Amino acid sequence: MIKTISRNSMRQKRHIRIRRTLVGTPSRPRLSVFRSSSHIYAQVIDDVNNVTLVSASTVEKGNKFTNGGNIEAATAIGKLVAERALEKNVTSVVFDRSGYLYHGRVKALAEAARVAGLEF
Repeated sequence: MIKTISRNSMRQKRHIRIRRTLVGTPSRPRLSVFRSSSHIYAQVIDDVNNVTLVSASTVEKGNKFTNGGNIEAATAIGKLVAERALEKNVTSVVFDRSGYLYHGRVKALAEAARVAGLEF
């Protein structure tokens, strides 16, 4: 029998490989993205001090997303996380796609954050 490996475990292996070289510093923190089938989450993380500086997601109270798993929601979260990061004087970040393809919702979030003022 052929053993099938789940897509999520393959993604987690890719994420571990990426994280070996990708580190968020106080001057340039890491913008990490996680997506599920129904929601999307983004965090700006300082790995040196082990601190989450800013976060945004479709699960937060006050968000009016009927479906958090689409491109419109990802664009809104990218804009929101960028605005919150700029309030904390974070202008430049390292983008961590967490093993996902740079396509669809992940790409929409990244481009919205760029348009809102984050540099990466």
